[in-house]
Amino acid sequence: MPSKNKKMSTRQMTIIALMTAVTCILGPLAIPLPFSPVPISFTNLAIYFSIFVLGTYSATVSYLVYLLIGMVGLPVFSGFAGGFGKMAGPTGGYLVGFIFMALIAGFFVDRFQGKRVLQAAGMVLGTVVAYLFGTAWLCVQANLSFGAGLAAGVIPYVPGDLIKIAAALAVGPVLRKAVRRAA
Repeated sequence: MPSKNKKMSTRQMTIIALMTAVTCILGPLAIPLPFSPVPISFTNLAIYFSIFVLGTYSATVSYLVYLLIGMVGLPVFSGFAGGFGKMAGPTGGYLVGFIFMALIAGFFVDRFQGKRVLQAAGMVLGTVVAYLFGTAWLCVQANLSFGAGLAAGVIPYVPGDLIKIAAALAVGPVLRKAVRRAA
């Protein structure tokens, strides 16, 4: 009887590590906003690219490795911060929410290849879920009402996140094709 254990190939582990490195490079790049403890971050863009390059499962693994790297103290989170304190701080909910964003967006990207509208819908849905986790945690941490949490942690970021989704939809399929062709 064949084994049901699927082992990752060296190539797959290498690409996961590469996309984790990309996230570690883009993640710390942040634009602070004076009215919010939540900076504009490029972590979600790195996750979107990872989804196209790796697929749902491996992109999520890549992001989880990034989280672990950050939690042990390496400065890979927004603003070149690291450590468990960042996870426990006002932006920690977004970092957790990105796990679910990777799973949801990845499902749509993998399932609806070539159907950009459905892929975009999945990326938006995943982002909304990340927003919910982030906003809930921000409200608890900063003692804000849900409306104030949305005003501080979501509404200012929607236009930029839509641009990131558009960029991922434009570049992601090209990256996916290039990586698969190099196999």
